[in-house]
Amino acid sequence: MSSEDSQSAVVLQTASFDARFPNTNQSKHCDYYRCINAKGEDFPACKTFWRTYHSLCPNEWIAKWDEQREENRFPAKLEA
Repeated sequence: MSSEDSQSAVVLQTASFDARFPNTNQSKHCDYYRCINAKGEDFPACKTFWRTYHSLCPNEWIAKWDEQREENRFPAKLEA
């Protein structure tokens, strides 16, 4: 097998710079949950928010926030 056959195009994407959050609380990136509450999970903009959320926030934070949301202790309002 040639090296050309084993190589495939990989597209890497990360969240673009958001001037609202240069060094602040990253939990504000939970716009994803606001979006799915308002528009549903299949809405294209919600998928963009999901990519941003998961690329900028460490997994430990996401797990902690998920736990807080499930227990209704999350400090921000996520309703639409």
